[in-house]
Amino acid sequence: MYVLELGGQDDEFAAFEAESAASDVTVVAPGLATARGVTDRIRTLAYTHAASELLGQCDPDVDSAHALLEATTIQRTGSVAVRAEDVRGQTGVDTQRAERELGQLLVDRGHTVDLEDPDHELRVLFAEGTCAVGWLVAESVRDFGDRRPTDRPFFQPGSMDPLLARALVNMAGARPDATVLDPMCGTGGILLEAGLVGARALGLDAQEKMVRGTHENLSAGLDGEWDVVRGDARSLPVPDDGVDAVVFDAPYGRQSKIEGEINSLVLDALREAHRVAPRCVIVGDRPWAQPAHEVGWTTEAAFDRQVHRSLTRYVLVLRRA
Repeated sequence: MYVLELGGQDDEFAAFEAESAASDVTVVAPGLATARGVTDRIRTLAYTHAASELLGQCDPDVDSAHALLEATTIQRTGSVAVRAEDVRGQTGVDTQRAERELGQLLVDRGHTVDLEDPDHELRVLFAEGTCAVGWLVAESVRDFGDRRPTDRPFFQPGSMDPLLARALVNMAGARPDATVLDPMCGTGGILLEAGLVGARALGLDAQEKMVRGTHENLSAGLDGEWDVVRGDARSLPVPDDGVDAVVFDAPYGRQSKIEGEINSLVLDALREAHRVAPRCVIVGDRPWAQPAHEVGWTTEAAFDRQVHRSLTRYVLVLRRA
């Protein structure tokens, strides 16, 4: 078993993304989940910070954590470091005391302590109602700040931040040997994150300006295989079952003069997505479940993510019925 350290404030959203890199993910406390198995794709996750091989769980206090470790057979050799965390500040535990006392226990068993570059790192995670103790096996790469939309060669207001874009492509199944299509690619943020996890990224946009801008952004940020063309999301130049997943951020707008146009556009885009891929993730300023079901999709998961007071993003993960 493994323990996952979740980021953000929506644990169910983080756990669902983690399912793309782990099996049988279950939230066990705010900020923590367990998994039966993990893969190297843990390093690509947006809302999971780390995975550790679970030694056990106990009450969220230092004495209980010490007793758990004392009763555990340590089968690792080499230098160690103990990192304790009060997850989301839920317990008020003295983490320095935890690191000191559990570190001393390991020293008493013959280990050397190396806080800079240890061979093994023991994670002691105090959370609401539990403490999880485990050996760190993987951390996600936290380089999202290097890809802020405003820092790209081409920027437009409303561009999706890379953290959310990464989560969406992971939920869609982006990975090496997969092809991900964004039929309304805008400035290319979703395509960029799909390519960075190893997928082939394909994009369309109805505006030539967006196509040129996305070319600039992907040329600067991707080494893998990608292509972007001008096209219509309602009539994709893709054969049936030609891609593995479709991911797109639907147009926003509720003014009466454009809402009908958006509804028709998204319905047709969902119909085309259903033709070319077995899986789709759509984001918008409203739930799109009803039109998705009309064209044959089944909802696998749905999440509401508040951006600010006047905007909530609705994330819908779809699969073919």
